[in-house]
Amino acid sequence: MLIRLRPFPRHSVPLHPASNFMQTISETHFQFEGQTGFYRGKVRDVYFFGDLMAAVATDRISAFDVILPVPIPNKGQILNTLAARALKATEDIVPNWVLDVPDPNVTVGKRCEALPIEMVVRGYLVGHAWREYASGKRQVCGVALPDGLQENDKLPHPIITPTTKAKEGHDLDISRQEIIAQGLVEEKLYGQTEAVSLKLYERGQQLAASRGLILADTKYEFGIYQGELTLIDEAHTPDSSRYFYAEGFDERQKNGLSQKQLSKEFVRKWLIENGFQGKEGQVVPEMAEDWVLEISARYQELFEMFTGDKPNILGESENLEGRIEKNIRYSLFQLL
Repeated sequence: MLIRLRPFPRHSVPLHPASNFMQTISETHFQFEGQTGFYRGKVRDVYFFGDLMAAVATDRISAFDVILPVPIPNKGQILNTLAARALKATEDIVPNWVLDVPDPNVTVGKRCEALPIEMVVRGYLVGHAWREYASGKRQVCGVALPDGLQENDKLPHPIITPTTKAKEGHDLDISRQEIIAQGLVEEKLYGQTEAVSLKLYERGQQLAASRGLILADTKYEFGIYQGELTLIDEAHTPDSSRYFYAEGFDERQKNGLSQKQLSKEFVRKWLIENGFQGKEGQVVPEMAEDWVLEISARYQELFEMFTGDKPNILGESENLEGRIEKNIRYSLFQLL
């Protein structure tokens, strides 16, 4: 079934983070008829209905596998809308879980049996891989890296560095060999996820290049639905990917300058600079209002760069949770 994207004609207004700073969704507590389960992830509240699920993208933000204490205005709407567009742009490569997007904060789709790993595809040496490399390691998840690389350098070819999917705490690096040896994913199926992940990354690079961006690295999650490999969660969003601006990239790299990024990496760097990497005993630094609004503005910037459109939010003064609940009920009525 093709993804159904709604136009959201109801009272939309241009996004302006400072104008509705307090309008955020931290948690939802709905009770639906026919509901069979509930799960609260790092950023999504998920309601189950047999083999269907409704995922609410809240304004929570996480880094280093820790949910930060202050929600980011409009983040959920931007993230959910961008994820829906990106999934639709890749549905010719692999089926995905989405059936309907009835609200900017909501995606309704197929409940899949998730594989217990995440497929991280890297085309550039950045983020966690760079931190490992800078510490002296020349292998990441069993993949060898050449000497002489600098931060943000393009790799000789894209590599896959999987991680475990921890229900609590940190995801951990794991190699292809360990995944198969531990029986986490059968070898033939894992080979299929590798091939699909590389195709998705190639598509992501093409889409990014068309918008003047470079997709540096990203992650994909997969599940099984009715025996078929299915892309779940999201793809090519700022929460799951890192982007560089293509203009001036080579010059900045040649001169050893920092690259201009569009991703959540700036949040991680801010946390590191303020003494937090999610380790035991560390405390999340205070998030001032100006900083929270800056994060919101960065999400808007990536949406505009990636899509060429300005993100819209539904009315500032409305009951956001009431709107979300109503739209979920309407979608389920049509699908069930």
